[in-house]
Amino acid sequence: MYCCFSPNVLLFTYIFMQELRNLQTESKQILRTQEQKYENMGETLKRIQEAAEETRDYCESVLVGLIDSLQRHYKSVRELIGGHEEEAAARVEDSLQTLQVKMEDMRERDAELDRLARTDSDLHFLQEWPSMRRLCREDHRHPLYEDSEDPLHPFDVTMRAIDQLGEQLEGIFDIKFALISQTAGGGEQRESEHESEEEEMQQRLPSGVHNMEPQTRAEFLQYACGLRLDPTTAHEDLVVSAGDREVRLNPLKCKTPSVRYPLRFLHRRQVLCREGLQGERCYYEIEVEGDKAEIALAYKGMDRKSRTQLSAFGGNAQSWSLDRSANHYSVSHKSDSVQLTTRPSRSKLGVYLNFKEGTLSFYEVSDRMVFLYKVEAEFTEPMYPGFWLGEKCCIRICDLRPDGL
Repeated sequence: MYCCFSPNVLLFTYIFMQELRNLQTESKQILRTQEQKYENMGETLKRIQEAAEETRDYCESVLVGLIDSLQRHYKSVRELIGGHEEEAAARVEDSLQTLQVKMEDMRERDAELDRLARTDSDLHFLQEWPSMRRLCREDHRHPLYEDSEDPLHPFDVTMRAIDQLGEQLEGIFDIKFALISQTAGGGEQRESEHESEEEEMQQRLPSGVHNMEPQTRAEFLQYACGLRLDPTTAHEDLVVSAGDREVRLNPLKCKTPSVRYPLRFLHRRQVLCREGLQGERCYYEIEVEGDKAEIALAYKGMDRKSRTQLSAFGGNAQSWSLDRSANHYSVSHKSDSVQLTTRPSRSKLGVYLNFKEGTLSFYEVSDRMVFLYKVEAEFTEPMYPGFWLGEKCCIRICDLRPDGL
């Protein structure tokens, strides 16, 4: 029987058929892309397993044969690698499963589109197409989440760290055992000859061995220095107490007339310590109560009168600052700021200055030292520790002397 459709029906059918073909093309392209991602993730999973095994073998070859304490640390390294492997593999496997489900849905949708494209019934097409078009658009509007983090990065970091440790320890062992052998095998030597030989061997050490930085808190405490706050530098909103080891905001809403100290910070709630640090290695710890604070080191001559960034810690060429908030850390110098990935989790912070080498490192302190950031610069003057305080903040300088006196 001959059926006659109105021109409008034919026009809409033509338009929708064109739209269907476009969606078919787009869907096939997306499916090919998802299939390629699936293959790549499968290869990445294989590489993760290989990298984990290689990292275990490499770390074992470096650490085996060392003293018992290193064997204990090696156990923790193995657990760390296993944790990285489980986390990375689980993340990729989850993505693989999600991709697999996504591709199955796309294949079913593609088959439905093909069937709809072959239909001879315009009425059936017009009935099915709106819902099919909506589903296709939802697929295209919600692409699969892609993890931008490299799953192999933790293994690379672990291998580099263990490699550096191995070189440093090997260099130390070589020079010490060589000196012991020469001293024990050559009879009595004159002190000057012995010192000359030790200096010569020191020059043959691998790069980085001469200036091994401490790793544990006990090693850092060997370089502990005593600090006292200088009340004559404190902004008028700050109160210095506890033997000049504690500073907090003035709790009184009505300010009392302040002494006009010429070295006082006029416009920023900052204070400096009395001691300028320029020894080869210096370490100190502070406790922060409250969210916002800045832990800084500055030259004595930094601006204290300006209303601009020139008088702010980290806002000029004469100071470096670790800025702490409730959610993140950042390090500032010359008004340039680097936000750190580590979130604040401890109230105690450690500051380690190697003046001669030109390095300044910040740590969180608990049972272990959590590295935050290292500044590398050429320090030309003594460095004065300083602090900026946010609302409801208190900063205490820890007494690191064994007797606490």
